[in-house]
Amino acid sequence: MTPTPESLSPAQAREAFRTGLRAPTSGYAPGFAQANVLALPKDLAFDMLLFAQRNPKPCPVLGVLEPVQVTSGLLAGGDIRTDVPAYRVYRDGELVAEPDDVLGHWRDDLVTFLLGCSFTFETPLRRAGVPVRHLDLGVNVPMYRTARRCAPAGSLSGPLVVSMRPIPAHQVADAVRITSRYPGVHGAPVHVGNPAALEIEDLDSPDFGDAVDVPDGWIPVFWACGVTPQAAVMESKPELAISHSPGHMLVTDLPDAELQVP
Repeated sequence: MTPTPESLSPAQAREAFRTGLRAPTSGYAPGFAQANVLALPKDLAFDMLLFAQRNPKPCPVLGVLEPVQVTSGLLAGGDIRTDVPAYRVYRDGELVAEPDDVLGHWRDDLVTFLLGCSFTFETPLRRAGVPVRHLDLGVNVPMYRTARRCAPAGSLSGPLVVSMRPIPAHQVADAVRITSRYPGVHGAPVHVGNPAALEIEDLDSPDFGDAVDVPDGWIPVFWACGVTPQAAVMESKPELAISHSPGHMLVTDLPDAELQVP
């Protein structure tokens, strides 16, 4: 029998990605945190750490890998250069490659930031009976650049990026309550309702990921998104940056229960 995403352990999921599986990770290894990835040259690491400190909603730090370090307790026995299903390589802010691994692009001076991802709280949402539309449709979550600006830090600046999940109107309060207990993976929504308030012109045209419909009686709900640092990379144009491809996350060994607050 072919294993299903929800039946895999984090280590098994990372092994599948390391050996060639390329797929969005929503729904993989439920019960464990997923992480956004951004690697920058060491001389920009303080700027990124300060950017995350000033913008904790889109950039909650789960861990930092120092230069030369390619594994940690969050991916025990793994390799940050191979264990994400799809990567993006930016040079001077331009996307130049979307490889399955970044062994050929890696440098020993890179510092890697692992930032919490909202895929983590989708399992608690579903356990509470709150539907997750992109999972039901089998597509990637839609993500949008907004008109809201992040607080700049050193050489880094850029807009807030959000992910959107439509929620039945009578369950919006439940979605807010549940996700607010996971501040380490973006926490409560940053906006509920009219996308024009974020200056998002068309929900059917996301900047990243796939469009999903908003059924009658459902409301679009927006969470801060860990693609925000990639938007900052595109605007700020560092010489090199390596990230995950949006929606293709690092599946970690961190149980999501450890990120839950009362």
